[in-house]
Amino acid sequence: MSARTLPLVFVNLGGEMLYILDQRLRAPNTSEDKSDKVMNDIIGTLFSKAFMDELLKPQQLYSHRTMKTVLTRLAHASIMRLNPASMDRLYELMVMAFKYQVFLCPRPKDLLLISYNHLDTIREFVKDTPVVVNQVDEAHRKIIEVYSSLSEGEFQLLRQTLLIFFQDLHVRVSLFLRDKIQNPNGRFALSTSGPVPHGIDVPGLIRTFDSKGREVTRSEFLTGGSYSSPIRQGSFELHGDRVIRLGTNVYTVNRPEETNTSKAPSVKTGDTPNLLAKEELNLLARLMGRMKAENIPRAETAFRINMFSTDQEEEEAGTSGEAEESIFGVINIQAMQDEHAATELARIAGQFAELEEQAENPICNKGDDLLAMMDDL
Repeated sequence: MSARTLPLVFVNLGGEMLYILDQRLRAPNTSEDKSDKVMNDIIGTLFSKAFMDELLKPQQLYSHRTMKTVLTRLAHASIMRLNPASMDRLYELMVMAFKYQVFLCPRPKDLLLISYNHLDTIREFVKDTPVVVNQVDEAHRKIIEVYSSLSEGEFQLLRQTLLIFFQDLHVRVSLFLRDKIQNPNGRFALSTSGPVPHGIDVPGLIRTFDSKGREVTRSEFLTGGSYSSPIRQGSFELHGDRVIRLGTNVYTVNRPEETNTSKAPSVKTGDTPNLLAKEELNLLARLMGRMKAENIPRAETAFRINMFSTDQEEEEAGTSGEAEESIFGVINIQAMQDEHAATELARIAGQFAELEEQAENPICNKGDDLLAMMDDL
């Protein structure tokens, strides 16, 4: 497992979340001032120095539960609010979009180009706010510094870690189904045609060489696809043409507004507590401790975004989500109630502490640290 996966996951999932929210915020009933504030606050929080420094430390990838909890807090870093059902849908959309991009990534190293496409679009969202643009630029430079020295093997390990992270997720997305890039069972349909990755020869040719390295015979074979010469390599610099389109904003294309998700049949997860979850919660606390949204003036009231077509559909999704166990096993913590969030995390940490005592295999108890960190929220 790669210990350098987490920053790319947050950049790409955060980018997909911003694409979807931007689409919703452009609705006629949302003022431009509120839309700009939401985007600036979320992006400013995501790319704050303390948050990025924490992400860039070598560490294992979080579980879906922890990832979704952090992203929920991130989505509520401004005056916008999402109820649990809408947040579930938002998480499914951004996870499946990034999974598709990882699947189609021409080379493992091109994961950086996908990330840079997200960063380029995010920078465009806040182009009128120089302070936030500088935050994005600084985070981008740090990512270039960290990942530019990785070998091809390390990038392959990074991609494999992401594929393992996504392997059991088969949520059907209406946009993907319409474009026929996803099958009804939730699995992606990969093309066997198109340009080969940069630095790779077009398949279909067999060449034979003698002992002196001279080519003596040449024959062809059927490949089962229609491949073409590789496209030029994209730019890995702070600015430049990334060449590949993966990671760009698909919601800017002229499409129907609604993008829906539905669950493919999934294997039900077990109820056995994970002993590593306590450590994840402590990591989460360190991250959330640095994600302090600016104080919202009293005159500026929060507003809610619905990821469904109607409020009734959102309520029904929330009801069905309670009746049927989710594949993500999500901890629902209300971002608007910091005291409730601290109490909930403390309760969960306490459960893990009790479990460790019962197993007579205690590890360093960080429950006190967890509570102290949450007091700062």
